[in-house]
Amino acid sequence: MRMRAILGALVLASLPVMPAMAENMTPDDIKKLVDEAVNKRMQDYERRGGAIEKREGDTAEPGIGTLPELGKDLRTEKPQALSFSSSGSGRLVYAKPFVAAPKAIVGGYMDIQYRAHRKAVMESGYASINNNQGTTNGFDQQRFVPFIYADVTEHVKFASELEIEHGIRGTSTNEISLEFAHMDYLVNEPFNIRAGILLIPIGKFNLLHDSPLNDLTDRPLVSQFVIPSTLSETGAGFYGTFYPGRTSKLDYELYVTTGPCGYTTAGAPNVTEQTGTKNSRQRKCASEDGLDINNGKAVSGRVAFSPILGVEVAGSSYYGNQSPTSYNPLSISALDWTLQKGPFEIIGEAAWAYARGNSRAIPGSANPVGSFLRGTNTMNPLAGPPQRMSGFYIQGNYHFMPAFLTQWAPKRFGEGSTFTAVVRYDKVNLNMDNHGENRGDLDQVSFGLNYRPVEDMAIKMSYQYMPKAYNPNTSTRVHDSALVISAATYF
Repeated sequence: MRMRAILGALVLASLPVMPAMAENMTPDDIKKLVDEAVNKRMQDYERRGGAIEKREGDTAEPGIGTLPELGKDLRTEKPQALSFSSSGSGRLVYAKPFVAAPKAIVGGYMDIQYRAHRKAVMESGYASINNNQGTTNGFDQQRFVPFIYADVTEHVKFASELEIEHGIRGTSTNEISLEFAHMDYLVNEPFNIRAGILLIPIGKFNLLHDSPLNDLTDRPLVSQFVIPSTLSETGAGFYGTFYPGRTSKLDYELYVTTGPCGYTTAGAPNVTEQTGTKNSRQRKCASEDGLDINNGKAVSGRVAFSPILGVEVAGSSYYGNQSPTSYNPLSISALDWTLQKGPFEIIGEAAWAYARGNSRAIPGSANPVGSFLRGTNTMNPLAGPPQRMSGFYIQGNYHFMPAFLTQWAPKRFGEGSTFTAVVRYDKVNLNMDNHGENRGDLDQVSFGLNYRPVEDMAIKMSYQYMPKAYNPNTSTRVHDSALVISAATYF
């Protein structure tokens, strides 16, 4: 109807240029003439598939030209919903609802770092040529992480993160995976439903681990080995927020997910003295599809209480069977805290893990069932693989901006810019059952200074003192230190 009205108006507008014809015409003659002209133009329009005739002087859009009205069947007056009965061939790939009404937002973050160690603890991959000595310094573009977010409706949301680690490497040492990808159905603030690949709510760092957010380049040791950030699994659950008092807030998350993969296909433990729980994550599972290895599920949850703005204390827990042939559950418990007052912050996290039966052989392994795996995955030949491990970090931040810099270069050091001085102490013990030499008994003190031109971007420099460190190239304990310089930004 809209096209018919437009064509009718064009015909009427052309009548004054034909005065001799219009002078002797009655109103009925004019109406008949208009109807005939409009019908002829409509037939021409429909014969061309609805395309507007190209006029002299028009210029084509560069490339392949404008996209068709892909969500619409042009033989009808209203858009047709995409379904299996939709007609077409090559253009069907564009017939998606978001083409007609875009909803998605694309963003992400990236980082790059340079680190120089006193000891050659960085792996080179050339063990036979360089006598397995490793290297002391190098650049690394550690993470490139695109985000895709979308408001599907007022109540349906979508969020995802694709992580590409060490993307320049063409070997198995790089990692491309979905960090998370889930749909949310919002019911109300106290109760909402979530399903997909979920960030497991163990500690706060696993939920907020983006490089631009953190004031030091390296993640805390406890968040690398006891809580293997980033820990994500496939499942479903719910989350919400309550307000028990005038100034207080209570947040919670509770999920049921696939669960850990704690053993190799040969029955060897993935929870080790060197890597902690890192290799028991679902993404490391022997199943190519990352499916359950034992028809079991894991349960995880976190409750965070904030009595006033700037103060939060949270407890969280995770529990799931990690064995394909027996009941050997992995449990992780954590406590995290955030205290903020003016320019000062104190943040931290403590975690405890228990891999029950991890030091004993499971059915299907090369050792007798239940036998002690003496000397396996440990530096102490009398010890076995770890069952208990723990760790914590505590970090202090001070945000400031010198007045002379603001006066000297207000465009560079203006509103939104800040410096942060940081000090952090890390400690982990990845084999508390081993009273001898332990690869995972690590201590580290970090001193850092970073500059944020805006809140979303950070240039960082830190010095790490490691009185207890481990060299994976030589399998020895070392006393090490490192200078780390990095930059990270959202985009």
